[in-house]
Amino acid sequence: MKKKSLISVLFAIFLISCNSIPEGTGFDEPNDPNPISLELWENAESGFQVAFGSIDWRYEYHYPPETAGIKNWTGSGWRGEILNLQLKLWSKEPVQGIRINATSLFSQSDDEIAKENISIFPVRYVLTDEFLTGCGWRDRDTIPAYIAADMLDYNRVFNLDENTLRPVWLTIEIPEDSAPGLYEGHVQISYRGGKRIELPINLKVYDLVLPPPSEWSFHLDLWQNPFAVARFYDVEPWSDEHWEILPPYLEMLAKAGQKCITASILHRPWGGQTFDHFESMIEWKHLGNGVWEFDYSVFDRWVEMAMDAGITRQINCYSMVPWGNQVRYFDADSTDFVTVTLQPGSDEYAKIWSPFLKSFRNHLKEKGWLDKTMIAMDERGIDEMRNMVALIKDVAPEFRIAYAGNYLEELSLALDDLCVHIIPELEKDIISARTKEGLITTFYTMCAKPEHPNNFTFSPPAEQAWLGWHASARGFTGFLRWAYNSWVEDPLMDSRFRTWPAGDTYQIYPGPRSSIRFERLREGIQDYEKIRILRQFAAETGQEERLRELDKVLEKFNVQEIQVTSADYWLNKGKAELDILSKWAEN
Repeated sequence: MKKKSLISVLFAIFLISCNSIPEGTGFDEPNDPNPISLELWENAESGFQVAFGSIDWRYEYHYPPETAGIKNWTGSGWRGEILNLQLKLWSKEPVQGIRINATSLFSQSDDEIAKENISIFPVRYVLTDEFLTGCGWRDRDTIPAYIAADMLDYNRVFNLDENTLRPVWLTIEIPEDSAPGLYEGHVQISYRGGKRIELPINLKVYDLVLPPPSEWSFHLDLWQNPFAVARFYDVEPWSDEHWEILPPYLEMLAKAGQKCITASILHRPWGGQTFDHFESMIEWKHLGNGVWEFDYSVFDRWVEMAMDAGITRQINCYSMVPWGNQVRYFDADSTDFVTVTLQPGSDEYAKIWSPFLKSFRNHLKEKGWLDKTMIAMDERGIDEMRNMVALIKDVAPEFRIAYAGNYLEELSLALDDLCVHIIPELEKDIISARTKEGLITTFYTMCAKPEHPNNFTFSPPAEQAWLGWHASARGFTGFLRWAYNSWVEDPLMDSRFRTWPAGDTYQIYPGPRSSIRFERLREGIQDYEKIRILRQFAAETGQEERLRELDKVLEKFNVQEIQVTSADYWLNKGKAELDILSKWAEN
């Protein structure tokens, strides 16, 4: 390994293990392409200003806030829930040496939520762009660029430049064994040359339990890209250094309730469309005369690592219908790699895929994973899918099948895991019928449409939480997003990509660092689980009418409504109803 690579790996591992970085005074951020006139700050109050802001807002770097905000935070949550808060810090004059801490929270009975359960993340800005027409080539020289608050950095000492604003994200993780009651504490902000500022936190903990993420029913499927991790840290894929870096990324995902392990079973299943294309986790070798050899060592270790991290429900293997229908393998006779184009339904397709399916099935049986494994496809046509399904049913019917794309009615019951695009909305009767059969039905967003809701770095944060509510309203099992960490060239600075709106290719940052988007997505999933638990409680006690007002709000979580009413409006109405129901269920 190159010396540069070794240094970068050791530094990365240090960051991960310590979950902190050396104290500094500034952030390595892009310059704002659109500096704002100082006239905006003329009427701003002098001195260092601190307040709680809204988690529904991306605060702009060169704008003073429109409202002063509140000096104390009041909220509520279940035992086992993670809550989101946001501070905003701004000043007309430079402020040096800002340090933020939190105290433990105590009830009147001296029950404690330790300060270690409160995490603090200064928010960093990254370059972003606009939705425009969604998918399609983007010329950075002609498309307007902006900076957006999205990346959650490690807590550290930092400065505030004059006429700027810095958001700070906080999470409160309520331990499952916390005693119910009212808790109080403070966020403490100190800075060089000034008095420490304390902002009160008032938290109501309900006597209700949100199970751990591994037990959530919500089927979250964010596709992982380990090859992007190798490139960013400048290490060889599947080297010892690579394996050491990967676990925290999987653990962060598992904590959000992830159910699926993304595995690539052949070379470039998506045609290399991302900055870091996917290689096969399985080595294909043709020994001649129709004899094949498959090496599963990387696949096995990847799956085992993901399961150790807490992702245990499903292994999605891409793909028997890759983009371009190409299969690459090593040919022992020519001692070189060979790439062939195979049309599903052809004799050549069956000749190559049949040996693999039989070998893969036997291997998975030995590992005890066959019942968890799905052969997965993404946005393929009906003829290709029909022929592929027929081959699986003939050769290895034990395999289950996952598919993301347009609704294919004739194959609906053959698809154990069906994910449809959010537009057009799949009929509730279809979702309900699949649920009764024990089948998974989820939805996804993408670059093409709609602009709202979506998961870009410029998307309103409430739209991420809205997705969980939409799933509950329509009866979906969960949500899929094609890219958890398919990073662009320089993800810590610039979230733009050559063909899609900024942020489309990743939801978290190297480090690993979370994002406003990712935290709000998990929040919506928690709400989905709380609604499910409350429905179950109402049914068991014969009090379904208690959820009538919540159901009225849920009717508004559809694609048509969000085009005219911002996500935060109905989201906060829904949360208010959840709070009312929590008080009822607690008593």
